Amino acid sequence: MNNEVIWLTGCASGVGLHLAAAFLKRGYSVVATDINIKELEYQANQQGWDRNNVLIIKLDVTSQNNWQSVYQEITKRWSRIDKLLNIAGYLKPGFIHEADSNEIDRHIDINVKGLIIGSQLIAKHMVKNGHGHIINIASLAGLAPIPGIALYSTSKFAVRGFSLALAQELKPHGVHVTVICPDAIQTPMLDLQEDYDEAALTFSGPKALTVESIEDCIFSHVITHSPLEVSLPWHRGVLAKFGSAFPSTASMLTEALKKQGKKAQQARKKQRARL
Repeated sequence: MNNEVIWLTGCASGVGLHLAAAFLKRGYSVVATDINIKELEYQANQQGWDRNNVLIIKLDVTSQNNWQSVYQEITKRWSRIDKLLNIAGYLKPGFIHEADSNEIDRHIDINVKGLIIGSQLIAKHMVKNGHGHIINIASLAGLAPIPGIALYSTSKFAVRGFSLALAQELKPHGVHVTVICPDAIQTPMLDLQEDYDEAALTFSGPKALTVESIEDCIFSHVITHSPLEVSLPWHRGVLAKFGSAFPSTASMLTEALKKQGKKAQQARKKQRARL
């Protein structure tokens, strides 16, 4: 039995739900949080999670007070937090000149502000205890700018930059930070983008990642080696970094990638219609 405690955000669906179950299966004590507590409770009951090893709590990641109250609940029960996995995120495709101004706040508040608030809170706890690991989920959209989802891309650039800087600050205290930059993952967030022409570039990769591939990366590499940064798949990460380093050159490839993504996007919609 693993006696470590891990706190995960965004656990009601997608990557967060899958990873919460994966950590439970491996004997961790799991704190599963999400703003959609009804769905999280439903999924936990459906999967038969052992309530002796899981603490399920509502968390609005944009609320500093909510983070603090959940932290107090965790330390009251287990007295320790060994890992924090920031997964909660928000994405709505759209061109900036057409986007509702409220979308600016939603992307930054959930994807950036919420992650920073949680990381700061747990960093204090981990520095005091001399160990710990903060794992932040960014995106390949945080390595190269993606038109059509510019707000999401901007927020994930911020997550990556914050994570890399935080890692340097916490290293002298024995606390590790890892930022994971995955390509598109087959989750409800990806399904949502099928109906937005603006999001065509999201589908330009050869194949969407699965939640199982994220699980494998975390347990075979991130947990064991505490790397500073991981791109999934690595070759798409190299391409994304090239695009960021040479934006003028990369922009010439955008139209070709957009056409490729549009074709894949249409294929997904046709497949959905047949189901």
